[in-house]
Amino acid sequence: MGASRSSRASRSFETLAVLTLLGALSLAAIAFFYQRGYLLYYGDAEAHLNIARRILDSRTPGWKQIGTVWLPLPHLLLLPLARIDRLWQSGLAGAIPSGVCFVLAGTFLFAAARRVFQSRAAASVAVCLLVLNPNLLYLQSTPMTEPVFLAALAALLYFTVRFRETQSLGSVAGAGVSALAATLTRYEGWFLIPFVTLYFLLAARRRRIVAALLFGVVASLGPLYWLGHNWWFYGNFFEFYDGPYSARAIYQSALDAGMARYPGDHDWSKAWLYFRSAAGLCAGTALVWLGVAGAVVGLVRRTIWPLALLALPPVFYLWSMHSSGTPIFVPHLWPNTYYNTRYGLAALPLLSFAAAALVAVAPARLRALAALAVVGAGAACWVAYPRSEAWICWKESQVNSEGRRAWTRQAAEFLRAHHRPGEGIITAFGNLTGIFREAGIPLRAILHEGNEPHWPAAVARPDLFLWERWAVTISGDKIATAILRSQRSGPRYDCVKIITAKGQPVIEIYRRTP
Repeated sequence: MGASRSSRASRSFETLAVLTLLGALSLAAIAFFYQRGYLLYYGDAEAHLNIARRILDSRTPGWKQIGTVWLPLPHLLLLPLARIDRLWQSGLAGAIPSGVCFVLAGTFLFAAARRVFQSRAAASVAVCLLVLNPNLLYLQSTPMTEPVFLAALAALLYFTVRFRETQSLGSVAGAGVSALAATLTRYEGWFLIPFVTLYFLLAARRRRIVAALLFGVVASLGPLYWLGHNWWFYGNFFEFYDGPYSARAIYQSALDAGMARYPGDHDWSKAWLYFRSAAGLCAGTALVWLGVAGAVVGLVRRTIWPLALLALPPVFYLWSMHSSGTPIFVPHLWPNTYYNTRYGLAALPLLSFAAAALVAVAPARLRALAALAVVGAGAACWVAYPRSEAWICWKESQVNSEGRRAWTRQAAEFLRAHHRPGEGIITAFGNLTGIFREAGIPLRAILHEGNEPHWPAAVARPDLFLWERWAVTISGDKIATAILRSQRSGPRYDCVKIITAKGQPVIEIYRRTP
């Protein structure tokens, strides 16, 4: 009993040490990227932050402001901080929850690997290869959804592994809550439910049906809630999937306009080529090969479930690229640009965990040396070229946001100088919202498409319902068209600022004629 208590105390100390070190690493990374102004380079990061803000700061505040396409949990985590002006304007409101999730992800992965491999050295390798990746360190400093999902996935891995040893319903409940969090964060979480349910059905030595049902019911609450949310607010259970703002609808509109199909669309070989290319860029070539070798070792040692669970998100992305029009672009393959390159990070937990198996099979006296060798090899590419230009996720955000950041800055400077408190602005919610965040204009000052019924009425009948002092538009959009229509019968607006940036739409700022 004394030895057992000592062992538990030792494990608790190790876990606390990992938690502390990861917290320090997360803070250092956030400080690094914040000082350079990188927190909101991703357009999605800007959108997540502003969606969280508009739930409380809006002309029509309320739960409907959370929208339909993106799942709600990341925005809920942002909400308490996004309401604070300074944290919202700086982007730190999004960095803090992501950093906490990064710490939890690394801690759960360490605990799971320690149970699976029965080796502190192997567990340390798994977490080091994960958290020392600069692409993940960048994403955990932004309001992106990947760190939140990673924390849920690592927790799910831990509780499923723990269940095999303890057979406790507490582990099943922990797995269910973890999966629930995953399903409310990203849609690949929905993909996990049947596989994990089957795992509990097979791994349980007693009360199989109870364990499988408990997990399945708890985990399925997320998808069921989201279907209900979409039906209640939009009258369509699948609004997030086939509604006008869904990825599917946007892709179909682009195809109808003559755009070429995405690489991998109904082509498994190209889907695999683009995904593995993105994974190699995100994780590093050395870690890919270490992960492949470790996976072989793990399968030989019958470490099947952890590898299978961590392989499910990459499988989901392959399936999405083939069957759902999900694109991944990498710079060295057509069309030679960056788009969703960060999806390659879905393979990082699998590769990190698999590479740790190489340490677990080393002789006990050599494990420390083997751990240093594996971590050194896996991180060699980042150490050899320690510059942000080599970090594909940062590079993707930098390249794709260059024009947007230019016109956002110019428009924010103009409005900061000319807009007065209390003056209303009609605009479209999306990339344009970054202008108001940067200018320090609260979202309740703007009228956007989420403010029903006023916004659609103002666009359809500007002569009756367009009352705003300002309009910020993308040239040719619904608002710009409504303003042009209103010039005869009023209200009349003067175009006071036109902003252009290379490869970007023209931004027009209008002021109502007195």
